[in-house]
Amino acid sequence: MSDRSWLAAASADVWHLPPGERRLAQAARLGARAADADLQIPEVAEGLLHAALSHWHTNGIAATDTAEVLHARATEMLDGARAVLAAAFDGYTRRTHAELARHDSARTAFVNDLLTGRAEPGHLAERAHRYGIRLSASHTVLVARGNGLDTDVGRRVDAALAARFGEGNTLTTIRRGDLVCVSAGGLRGIAAELAHLLLGELGAGTWQIGVGRPHPGLDGIATSLEEASNTLDHATKLGFTTSVLHAADLLVFPVLLRDRDAIVDLVTTVLGPLTAARGGPRPYLDTLSALFDNQGNHTATARQMHLSVRAVTYRLDRIKTLTGYHPGEPTQQFTLHAAVLGARLLDWPTPHPSGD
Repeated sequence: MSDRSWLAAASADVWHLPPGERRLAQAARLGARAADADLQIPEVAEGLLHAALSHWHTNGIAATDTAEVLHARATEMLDGARAVLAAAFDGYTRRTHAELARHDSARTAFVNDLLTGRAEPGHLAERAHRYGIRLSASHTVLVARGNGLDTDVGRRVDAALAARFGEGNTLTTIRRGDLVCVSAGGLRGIAAELAHLLLGELGAGTWQIGVGRPHPGLDGIATSLEEASNTLDHATKLGFTTSVLHAADLLVFPVLLRDRDAIVDLVTTVLGPLTAARGGPRPYLDTLSALFDNQGNHTATARQMHLSVRAVTYRLDRIKTLTGYHPGEPTQQFTLHAAVLGARLLDWPTPHPSGD
């Protein structure tokens, strides 16, 4: 029996029942079964309406009916058809949503096991095969973070990426509020395509994508995820607003943080004297950050900070007086820049009373 051959008989069964809850419950069950059989809504409507027409020809007209009676019966039939269709569509929608939820739950559980490596490898490999993932291959993990990311967005992005790059080359889900995409390591254009999709879904300026480096094997997936997530964490601390950030471009920051004692010593030694400045160190740190972001251009720095060039120059001279370092000196520029980046990463300084 084909997926559609049962529909005519099932639709007739609905109309054989008297109007009321039993008929509507039967229609809802028909809708759920249609969803399981991958029928489309128009097919369900056509089946029920065709059965309704047959029911009308069989039971709705009598030779002795007056025009008023016929009109009343037609009105009753139309009201009944509307109720039956609504019940069937509700059953269809509920079953579809339940199946999507089950699918999302299974996918999320698999991705969690994949990224944490907690599951038994043999069972994990068997589940990975269903999604077209070869655990021995190299993979890249992308993490998107921002407002508005939910399961519906995740489904649409997953379908779009699969259509663009092919089933088995990408696996996308929502995990702990982030959108996580596991992609084949050699896949080109995946970050740009994901950015394009998020722009359409969420608009501009509300999200960022961190891209880990490709790594082989099961442990490599977890490593790439950590790199992508850390890249977004660093971007938040450093105030980076670029939409797509690659871990490979930010390798200096894990290096800085790997020896926390050393970076703390660098920050406090180089920038510590700024805590004695009137108003505290924040205005001077912001000036240095803007200066380095603008490749040392005083005019662009002043424009970004809504200051005069003279005010920027004064602050830089004040930094030289307090710390002994000036960004205009080539031998001191790198040390100052590293110290400023370290201060951002450490969220230095902690709030304290202003100095004199």
